[in-house]
Amino acid sequence: MSIHPTAIIDPKAQIAANADIGAYSVIGPQVVVGEKCLIGSHAVIEGDVQMGEHNVIGHGAAIGSAPQDLSFGFQTRSGVRIGENNTIREYCTIHRGTAEGSVTTIGDKNFLMVGAHVGHNCTIGSSVVIANNCLLGGYVEIQDHAFLGGGCVFHQFIRVGRLAITQGGSAFSVDIPPFIMAALLNYSIGLNVVGLKRAGFTREQRDELKAAFKLVYTSGLNTTQALARAAEKNWGTVAREFFDFIASAKKRGICAYRGNDRKRAD
Repeated sequence: MSIHPTAIIDPKAQIAANADIGAYSVIGPQVVVGEKCLIGSHAVIEGDVQMGEHNVIGHGAAIGSAPQDLSFGFQTRSGVRIGENNTIREYCTIHRGTAEGSVTTIGDKNFLMVGAHVGHNCTIGSSVVIANNCLLGGYVEIQDHAFLGGGCVFHQFIRVGRLAITQGGSAFSVDIPPFIMAALLNYSIGLNVVGLKRAGFTREQRDELKAAFKLVYTSGLNTTQALARAAEKNWGTVAREFFDFIASAKKRGICAYRGNDRKRAD
């Protein structure tokens, strides 16, 4: 273990023997740091934070801080759970849960770029990329392999589906279904075809997703009607995932479609 002499580590903290901790970092008494983690300089990890193996925490990151919730009581016991093999770059902020016993969760193999903010009670899956300066409100759910473009903002309580990708500088206050490209203000602009190919989806799976996308977005049916029509046919696993996500959307609904008029909007 390499711990810089200027780091302040509470003796109650559980730090793996082969973890590295940089200059002027502060580690609180409830923190658990797994094997071969690398924590840069000036990082602050406080509260009930548990992280697994092989995580990289950038300079100046703040993890486990109190949530930005006016109703939060500082006596509330809540925490952050971080899996393995995550890269959390400089000045990222990850806040702990706001309700008693609740946690903010980061899965495995995620890449959070400089300045990303993960609000209280968010759930980040695995292999997610969150680009620079993204802002996630409380209780946002990001599913596996999603890619959030730089500077995007996400309203509290919304979901971003698996393998969805968002255009940088966009804003969302509704759910983003899996496998789509989303942009601007709450718009879907098509399927994430490149991402599907890179993820190993077969041509048959991609064609079925195209049919599912057209049924929801370009058939002229509203969402309820499209889901009813979808129920009349046997679909494969990935198409069912697409429809199930949409069916479980809350009252804010899902991204609307912007197709041929997108260039005019830009």
